[in-house]
Amino acid sequence: MNKKTVQRRIRSVRNTRKITKAMELVAGAKMRKATDAVLASRPYVEALRDVVSSIAKHVDVSMHPLLRKSEDRERVLVVLIMSDRGLCGGYNVQMMRQLRQFLERHAEGADVDVITIGKRAAGAARQLKLNILEHYVELGAQPSVEAMRPIVISIIDGYTNGTFNDVFIGYTDFQSAIRQVPVVATFLPLSKMHEGFGSVGARLYDEEARAKSSEPETRSYLFEPSAERILDQALVRIIEAMTYQALLEAVASEHAARMMAMRNATDAAGEMIDTLSLIYNKARQAGITQEIAEISGGAAALE
Repeated sequence: MNKKTVQRRIRSVRNTRKITKAMELVAGAKMRKATDAVLASRPYVEALRDVVSSIAKHVDVSMHPLLRKSEDRERVLVVLIMSDRGLCGGYNVQMMRQLRQFLERHAEGADVDVITIGKRAAGAARQLKLNILEHYVELGAQPSVEAMRPIVISIIDGYTNGTFNDVFIGYTDFQSAIRQVPVVATFLPLSKMHEGFGSVGARLYDEEARAKSSEPETRSYLFEPSAERILDQALVRIIEAMTYQALLEAVASEHAARMMAMRNATDAAGEMIDTLSLIYNKARQAGITQEIAEISGGAAALE
């Protein structure tokens, strides 16, 4: 191989390695920001659950529209969260595989509508031939409860008016920087209150905080204007918080997957540079050897 060609390839791979290293660092910083946001949101959700549990001691909540189970499953809604961009390893592929398995096991024979968050989510829904009701992009760039509110309104209206028998949410659960698990979880009805929903914060609690949270506490509430009115508002706030948490989990997982993909690309670029450098050195050494042989041959011919 020509030495100049090898040199050009080495320079090209080095430039690529600089880019992938920078993308890895950026993804790592964004991942830490997203996990901090999930941790910060957990006390709010836990306080709402305490309020609802206290209300349940005073009034019958089993027949509330957001807690009542449906006997049929003729039409379901899936809120699907995936990324807007690529270069994040198998993040989107694994989520799509999990969604396909869910449809085969739990939604066979039912009409499935989808609310997609992320460009790749819309592409996955079209590939699976699902009906897209609403499509949102760039929500993961600046996650906020306000941005998720239109989605929450659509979910609650569709479930309470009987359009959908069940509502599910598909997102990728962040477990660590090297492990992200795609899940499709039941969203409505809220019968189980999803105590384990969103596991980032639970894993980030230190031992002291966990011990404190396990201590029994006695609270007494005075409900104004009424327990039923507060229950309506609390359940809506819980749904908002759960949707927001799912988005943060998915964003953290996306950045973690991208960080690992860029790290692998950086390592592969380094190995390629080593291989090309060896090829270049061999070619250079062969050229030097040939020049020495030509000089020696010329000197011998003059004697």
